[in-house]
Amino acid sequence: MPSAQLVLPRVPLVARAYCRRKTVFRVDSALQHSIKLSILAPARGTLKRVIAIYPGSFDPLTNGHLDLIQRGAKIFDELVVAILRNSEKSPLFTVDERLEMLRQCTSHLPNVSVESFEGLLVDFARARGAQAVLRGIRVISDYEYELQMAWMNRKLDPTLETVFMMPAGSYSYLSSRLVREIASLGGSLAGLIPATIETQLRERLGVAPLVPK
Repeated sequence: MPSAQLVLPRVPLVARAYCRRKTVFRVDSALQHSIKLSILAPARGTLKRVIAIYPGSFDPLTNGHLDLIQRGAKIFDELVVAILRNSEKSPLFTVDERLEMLRQCTSHLPNVSVESFEGLLVDFARARGAQAVLRGIRVISDYEYELQMAWMNRKLDPTLETVFMMPAGSYSYLSSRLVREIASLGGSLAGLIPATIETQLRERLGVAPLVPK
């Protein structure tokens, strides 16, 4: 009587490469696909969350800042808006006040957090596990300054990338300094900053709110 011959289901080539010699595997056809995936998964690697830092003074927060924050939140898995604590400057609003402003205006963005930091940006980014820095570019003069800073940050930490983003056209001229100047002279801030921050700004400057005509 001819001897019975055992026929095994076909095992993927990738699986056979990982089998020890002289070892027989009884593999059900339903498991072949899962075995292949389990072997290939380490080779393909896992997707890494990308965390970015958006640093600035935000004194005060403008609609231009919010535009970049909202767009940055769509690009990165997590966006950390970071206020630099700089003892050499005399800001209009305290760090705690600016933190509260930012948190109120970004509360609808679940992947955005607001923090403050001291010292080097690269050290803060490393501590937060960030891989990128988000910066806004409005005009050529901004680019020259930001490019220099990006090169220096790369020198200090070659793993930290800088991502430049253009603002919306309606905010290309907007800055916190201009907002403070307009407010101090009693001008309209409509469309430049959030209404709640406009109220705080006029109160801080001692300027009466504008009366609608």
